[in-house]
Amino acid sequence: MPRAVVVLLSGGLDSTTVLAIAKSEGFEVFALTIAYGQRHGIEIEASRRIADAMKAKEHRIIAIPLDQFGGSALTDNIEVPKDRETNEMDSGIPITYVPARNTVFLSLALAYAEVIGAADIFLGVSAVDYSGYPDCRPEFLNAFQEMARLGTKAGVERAEITIHAPLVHMSKAETIRKGLELGVDYGMTHSCYDPFEGKACGRCDSCQLRSRAFDEVGIEDPALTL
Repeated sequence: MPRAVVVLLSGGLDSTTVLAIAKSEGFEVFALTIAYGQRHGIEIEASRRIADAMKAKEHRIIAIPLDQFGGSALTDNIEVPKDRETNEMDSGIPITYVPARNTVFLSLALAYAEVIGAADIFLGVSAVDYSGYPDCRPEFLNAFQEMARLGTKAGVERAEITIHAPLVHMSKAETIRKGLELGVDYGMTHSCYDPFEGKACGRCDSCQLRSRAFDEVGIEDPALTL
């Protein structure tokens, strides 16, 4: 019988690849999407398409309104940076960082995992193409895993809760190649920080990282042909 796993699914390229990886490893996927008060709900719709198409056992969408705090261009009335050079993306933590987002998301995934009896959580973060976010680093993930083992009933009784970040040392291009090997349809995904009328802006950090990666792989981004 396949083991249950919680996969944090944003509707983007990385989390969709991670869902495919989890399935390829024989896990039964329980997908979790967080509506955190992001200014654009397109990614929520993308997560629904992906969970359905990739046959997740269950897909839950829960609302945690981080926009009540603001402090990010993704949740507040702050302009999303556009047309930044690579050296600009690599310097400092950008205004698109959402305070404590991955800590909150992983905590919710941990609660979900305990309820369904899962000892594994997958998320799609990368310490290579990560736009400077501190909560995408291996050090953070290791610290959270230790906290999960110390602070939960499942962790105390079994001590086997594991945080999986299979993309953490992969570039965006390597991620795409892996997803293509697993049959991922990237046309279903959405990555833009500032879409307009359902279309990616092509200029924010996320769009630029995605575009460069598809160029490196040598194929056109299927999301742009829809």
